[in-house]
Amino acid sequence: MANKVETALIDPLYNCLQKERFVTIATIDHETGSPNVSAISWVYAPDRDRVLFAVDQRSRIVENINNHPAIVLNLIANESIYSINGNAHLKEDRLEHVPLKLALIELTISEVRDVMFYGSKIATEPQYEKTYDEKAAAKLDKQVLDAMKSKA
Repeated sequence: MANKVETALIDPLYNCLQKERFVTIATIDHETGSPNVSAISWVYAPDRDRVLFAVDQRSRIVENINNHPAIVLNLIANESIYSINGNAHLKEDRLEHVPLKLALIELTISEVRDVMFYGSKIATEPQYEKTYDEKAAAKLDKQVLDAMKSKA
């Protein structure tokens, strides 16, 4: 039986995208036309129809989206894996009140699919650790999330 396709974030996904979260993003490479996958963590869903994320201004993601807006954000949550498809655009060239030169990108969701293979569930979600100063990382994460919320 095929999984139901949603047109917006379901509650568990919306709730988990209210704070920093490990996700992967697939864009179409602007030079090769092939898929390009990156891991990011500064994501925020201001509502169930959009996801904002911040990346370095020099990131390949920015150029890829400028050339082809179709993207897929892959999220592990709710004991499953979700493919969040839509079109993205550069919302802000430079995110204000953040010491790094970060671009803000907005994804407008067209569909959300549960893409976990049949008969299984995620037992443990991925975890990661910041490899630089813990206090500095927490401060930067808060600055980025606050800046994204102010642009929602």
